[in-house]
Amino acid sequence: MGGLFVRKLGGAAAMALQFQKLMPLLMHPWEARWKNGHFRPLLWTGIVANVLLAAFYGSYLADLSNAGADGLAQMFIIALAIESLVILSYLYSSRNVKKGDAVVMKDGKTPNSIPSRILARTVAICSGAVALIAGRDLFFPGEILDFIPRDDVYLEWTNAFFHSPPEGTVEAEGHGMTTALYIGDKFLSQLMAVNFLLLCLFKFVSAFGIRYGSDGSGEIKSRMIWKAQFLGNGLILFLFRLFAPAAKSASLDLRWHLMCLAYETGILALYSFL
Repeated sequence: MGGLFVRKLGGAAAMALQFQKLMPLLMHPWEARWKNGHFRPLLWTGIVANVLLAAFYGSYLADLSNAGADGLAQMFIIALAIESLVILSYLYSSRNVKKGDAVVMKDGKTPNSIPSRILARTVAICSGAVALIAGRDLFFPGEILDFIPRDDVYLEWTNAFFHSPPEGTVEAEGHGMTTALYIGDKFLSQLMAVNFLLLCLFKFVSAFGIRYGSDGSGEIKSRMIWKAQFLGNGLILFLFRLFAPAAKSASLDLRWHLMCLAYETGILALYSFL
C-alpha cells in the first residue's frame, strides 16, 4: 500500500507542477499584463523547474535504458528543453518592461515589502517542512531523521528501506543484496521528491522572491502562482486524506500532515481569491 501511495502522490505532485505553469497563462487575472512583466517571475521559475526536472530524468537515463524504458524519459527531456527555450526567447525579446502607475501604499507596505507576511510565514513553516522531508527523500533516501516523529515508520511504509536501507542497520542486512531490484521504486520516490521540491520553489518565490513594487504589481505576480498552488495543494490534500486509514493501519498517523496541508491550502485560497 505504501508503494501505491508514493506512485499516486508522485503523480499528483507532477500534475500540480505542470498545472502551475499552465493555469496562469490560460486563466490569468484580468489585471495581469504581459507588457508590465507580471508573468516574468512565473516564467523564470518555470525555466529553473524544467532544467532541474530534466536533469533528474537525465541522471536516471542509464538505469532506464537498461530496462528498455528510456524512450519516455527522453521525450520528457526534449519537451522540457523546447519549452524552456521558447520561454527564454520570449523573456529575452520582451526584456523592456513598462512599469505601471504608482499606487498608494497601505498597511505599512513599501515597494520592497513582500506581498503578504502572513502567507510568507505559512509557506515558511508548512512548505519548509515538506521541503525538508522531500530533500531527504531525494538526496538521502532511507536516512532516518530522528527529530521527526515516526519517521522510521514513514520510511518503512513507503518502501524506502527496500531500495535504500541505511548502512549498519537491520534493514541493510535483510535487504542489502536486493536493493538493485527496487531501482524502479527508488526512481518513483525520488521523482515524487523532486516534484514536491519544485512546487515548494514556486511557493518560496511567490512569498519571498517577489516584491510589492511601487505600482503594486508584486501582489498580481504572486496571486497567479498562489491560485495554481491552491488547486495543487487541494489535490495533494485529497490523496493524503484518501490514504490516511491505510497509513494508520501501519501505525503511521497522517493527521499532522493533513492539518499542515489544510492550513496552507486555506491561506493560499484566502489570499488568492479574496
